[in-house]
Amino acid sequence: MSTGASRPADIERASDASSRYRLRDLFTPLDTLLVSGGDPRLTLDLDDRVNAYGCAPSPEPEIWNFASSTASTISQRAYDRAALAREELMHRCLFEEVEVAFDARCEGMREELRGHLQLPPHVDIVFSPSGTDSQLHALFLARVVLGAPPVTIVVGADQTGSGTAHTAGGRHFSSLTASGFAVRKDGEVAGLAGDSIAVPLLDHATADIAMRADADAAVMRAIENSLAPGRCVLLHIMDSSKLGWRAPSAACLDEIARRWPRKVQVVVDACQARLGRGRLRSYLERGYMVLMTGSKFFGGPAFSGALLVPKGLARSIDRIGAMAPGIFDYAGRCDWPTAWTALRSRFERRPNFGQWLRWEAALSEIGNYYAVPGAFRAGALAELASGIDSMIALSPALQAVPNPSGQAGVDDEEFAAATIFPFTLLRGGKLVPIADTSAVHRALARDMSNDIGGSAADRQVAAQRCLVGQPVRLERADGKRGLLRLCVGARLVTEAWSADAAQSQRNLQHILDRVADVLVKIELLLDGATAVPGKFVLEA
Repeated sequence: MSTGASRPADIERASDASSRYRLRDLFTPLDTLLVSGGDPRLTLDLDDRVNAYGCAPSPEPEIWNFASSTASTISQRAYDRAALAREELMHRCLFEEVEVAFDARCEGMREELRGHLQLPPHVDIVFSPSGTDSQLHALFLARVVLGAPPVTIVVGADQTGSGTAHTAGGRHFSSLTASGFAVRKDGEVAGLAGDSIAVPLLDHATADIAMRADADAAVMRAIENSLAPGRCVLLHIMDSSKLGWRAPSAACLDEIARRWPRKVQVVVDACQARLGRGRLRSYLERGYMVLMTGSKFFGGPAFSGALLVPKGLARSIDRIGAMAPGIFDYAGRCDWPTAWTALRSRFERRPNFGQWLRWEAALSEIGNYYAVPGAFRAGALAELASGIDSMIALSPALQAVPNPSGQAGVDDEEFAAATIFPFTLLRGGKLVPIADTSAVHRALARDMSNDIGGSAADRQVAAQRCLVGQPVRLERADGKRGLLRLCVGARLVTEAWSADAAQSQRNLQHILDRVADVLVKIELLLDGATAVPGKFVLEA
């Protein structure tokens, strides 16, 4: 078991033998590489050959994908880019050392990502295998910037990734790191462990699922209580949550900056990537770090994480002294920007080919999305939002969870429209148990034509495989609730776009028709009269 403490801070493992071994790794089948270099969530089921989110490592165009809040199956376009990128790196490795060629390509990806997001050159990018790994990177860097171990405050702790409960306190979120080191889940990451405070967003005072009205006040109280003993704070803010919520408000952030300059370092959880590029830049201009992924909204394969670091922080980071030894388990030299020479020298030369190829695929999706005219992106997201809202409202089997009012701002760009549509499931007007919500989620991804009775048309709908957002479990005063989510991602917009306006409109309608079929399949699955005994049976 690794603790990180046993490996020296300055280490060099670039021998000819290891370089040959890494070059050999590039000849591994592409599907295998795409699920390598990550934690166990990427492991493929032996029977279905899909990961924990129901996604295969190679394209499956026959599956309808409305799961961009969770994970997406790789597109053919992105798969082809990953294949080409691997070939190009192999060619470069004929003329230079593997690690040198790989490092240069990672730096090229940083430049490409900055271009797509319209970020200035001084914004640095730290790549990682997942948004959860990036949270540990943010904690590590915050300790350097603040000069002391911070108290981590997580806003929206009830609507973020499950690993955040561990990473916020500097603890291992799995039993195996992406680098292949065995660790103890929830054990301390050496040198990073500390205190954390959860600020949930769900309002428990109402029977409805809604955001608490005192979210800003709760954040301020948590900061005041944490700073009272003379400590500093790493504040995780949410933009956006699993349900598409954002907190705290801009006014609250202004007040925090006014009252506690240099005492509170903000990191924005933007892993969903559902925010306008203008607001993204404004966060960085304020000195915030930003967590994002190339999966989720952009539709790259899971997992591909990144931490965006503003200029002011980068200057102090490369003057780092003592290291938190546990961070060596969670990064290699190529993950850090080449400008951070002092910090990079502490890390092993350990190329993560899986992480790199997933980012190559994600960059293909990001570039194609922003190549679509902005007016069409905004119009398409608004039209899809209106149509999906209407269909959920009309379904007797679904109860929508409304988005909080007043959250859209002038810098939201196309994201003034909702792109995540959460709902609970109803049967006979009553909420179904959480176990049934999970069963419906799994059944949507399978051909259920042999398990559903009724007409030929019903069986055709039941046969269609589709992915929706992974169930969200919410703790309520009246018990646990399970939600599903229909999601609009970048790939739907990209595929709908056409220079022919009439064709674009037909494409958008085609997407909405598919959404309608997904809702019909849910209704068929919930209809106990059509379930074949002994096969797909929900709880009575």
